[in-house]
Amino acid sequence: MFAKLAFRNMKRSAKDYLVYILTMTIITALIYAFGSLIFQNELEDLFDLEPVMNAMLILATVFIVIIVAWLINYMVRFMLEKRSSEFGIYLLLGMKKKTVSRLYIRENLLLGSFSFCCGIILGILLQQVLVSVMYSMVRLEYHLHIMFHYKTFLMTALCYFGCYLLALIRCRHKFRKMNIHALMEARRRNEKIIEKHEKGKRILLPLSMIFILLFWSVFGRLGDTMEVIIFLVGLVLTIYLFYTGMSAWIICYIRQKGNAVYKGQNLFLLRQFASKIKTMQFTMGTLTSLFALALLGASIAFMFSEYENTILEEKFPFDVLVYSADTDDDFSEEKAVINAETASAEYYPYHIYTDKNNQVNTWLLTHLEAWGTMYRTADGKPDMAEIEEMLLNEGCYYPYDTYMGLSDYNHLRQMLGYGKKEITSGEYFLQIKPRLYNEVTDAPEDLQIADASGNTFLSCAGIIPDYFSQDGHNGADYVVVVPDEVLERMSPYYSELAVDLKGARPVNLQNKLMELAPENDDMELDMDYINNPDLCCGSDAIITFGSVYLARESLIPEVKYMLGSIIIPMFYIGLVFVCVAVTVLSVQQLSDSAKYRFRYDVLAKLGLERNQIRCMILKQLAAYYLCPALFAMVISGKMILYVSKQFVTATGVPAFAGTFFLKSIALFFGIYLVYFIVTYVGFKRNVEEKRR
Repeated sequence: MFAKLAFRNMKRSAKDYLVYILTMTIITALIYAFGSLIFQNELEDLFDLEPVMNAMLILATVFIVIIVAWLINYMVRFMLEKRSSEFGIYLLLGMKKKTVSRLYIRENLLLGSFSFCCGIILGILLQQVLVSVMYSMVRLEYHLHIMFHYKTFLMTALCYFGCYLLALIRCRHKFRKMNIHALMEARRRNEKIIEKHEKGKRILLPLSMIFILLFWSVFGRLGDTMEVIIFLVGLVLTIYLFYTGMSAWIICYIRQKGNAVYKGQNLFLLRQFASKIKTMQFTMGTLTSLFALALLGASIAFMFSEYENTILEEKFPFDVLVYSADTDDDFSEEKAVINAETASAEYYPYHIYTDKNNQVNTWLLTHLEAWGTMYRTADGKPDMAEIEEMLLNEGCYYPYDTYMGLSDYNHLRQMLGYGKKEITSGEYFLQIKPRLYNEVTDAPEDLQIADASGNTFLSCAGIIPDYFSQDGHNGADYVVVVPDEVLERMSPYYSELAVDLKGARPVNLQNKLMELAPENDDMELDMDYINNPDLCCGSDAIITFGSVYLARESLIPEVKYMLGSIIIPMFYIGLVFVCVAVTVLSVQQLSDSAKYRFRYDVLAKLGLERNQIRCMILKQLAAYYLCPALFAMVISGKMILYVSKQFVTATGVPAFAGTFFLKSIALFFGIYLVYFIVTYVGFKRNVEEKRR
């Protein structure tokens, strides 16, 4: 009998909490699909890389499990309160408290199992889509084939049912402490709005806004770890106190009979909104935090995705480029490897030269935005002591200025399909990374290169912002192009070998070449690219590249995969967080629709037409939905815009800093809108059901 009763109650709950079931199905599918990349990721073996994506996905899954555990615990407790009167009646009819508790646990396990089974089926399909996208991203062909991996299934089941069991155990412990009276009163607890000291509490609203403005003003200048921690703790407290202040402010406004109170149906809407905010202060604060984190994670994912789509293809313009600190290197070993892997290739060895001065380095260090005022004295002049320390120890620029002969430069441009350049005696070109072009427009007037006697002998004929592999090979950030005869005054700095491959370009060439390098020359990609100690990469930040060997067809897929290790977990976290947040909002409103049915029925009897009531429902839900979302946008907006600006400056992606924030808003508000429409339709149906 109890099994049938549990099954019947489960079906009824499935109807009442359909949004929750759909969300748990989606979350199960996401955990399975993204978790499969930990156990079924063939790309990691293909590229022979450290398990970066595994580590990121495991970390993301930990955060997600915590949030999912909170959601399940919230929903189990919420459903218990909504059905507490029913359980109280069961006890009055003679059922034992242990029996009722087991009945409720059985219902929830049936509900969770149904969502889990649907989620696994959806997850298997979603996993194929995800893997297909990854293969496409790294330029590999993928043939769809359904796979079921028991480790992925076990991990998903452990995460999912582990959260469920913890929530049910806690609920069972709480249930045992409740008597019949407590159960009968539990549902009404949140309906009792206690309004005390509201005049004092309303000050929290302007105070929280002041703190947010303060946070905005100092966010970019927080350098000390303790300062960051203090402001983050203050921001979290502000989020929660904001809703206390808002509820108190609305209540006081109604008591003072503000001008807007008696216009239309504002009194009804303001009272409903204030009471809901007051009873859900902590929940609304948590949802706001989830929205802010989701927007932040998605924006970061969009940043790296933009870099991958716009800059990465241009970072390696040469088929192969080889660096050597030995100016007499003939690159015979590298040529032998390339000849063994390719049918035909054009080799072009050349030198980068130096005059053993730092005129160009000094000018860039004191003019580029990346360095700010780090290498200037108080009066704005170059701080030569700091500059020399940086050049010798930090490895961003070579210790001396880097030069290239015009003939070598034009030959390399021809290999890349660029046009030929000409300069006259006494002139030079500044070949620089495209992202720095707007920062060096003053170079033709300011940067006159002097000889050993201090006399100007080279003036700038122009700035060329072409992609030219300037992450340590053809200079770091820049190379000065001079007439060939000027090189007689200079000495070779290091050697380079540019290779133009004919025909097929092997994807494993990078690994073959890396076998020639000493162990300390190994190439890695962190958030910074750790380099050969002799190689300097310039002012790039966040993502920088440096390797003795650069093989285009090998590096681009590898780097795309490693960037995917950041992009995919960020989207993963963002999607789950936003789904959890809107689920709580939707379930709260749909479960209260029966209570609002009576209130709207009274309004209908007072003369409100159906369209007016529907408009009120729309306004009520819109205010309730938009409040945490808009507040999250205000909180995260400054952080995202600041980080975006730094990202654009550091990487040179051709995008407006606010683009990533707008994309995140568009993505999540699309999901938001779907949940809102479902809630509005369900709420409207429940309210109008009785009057039909």
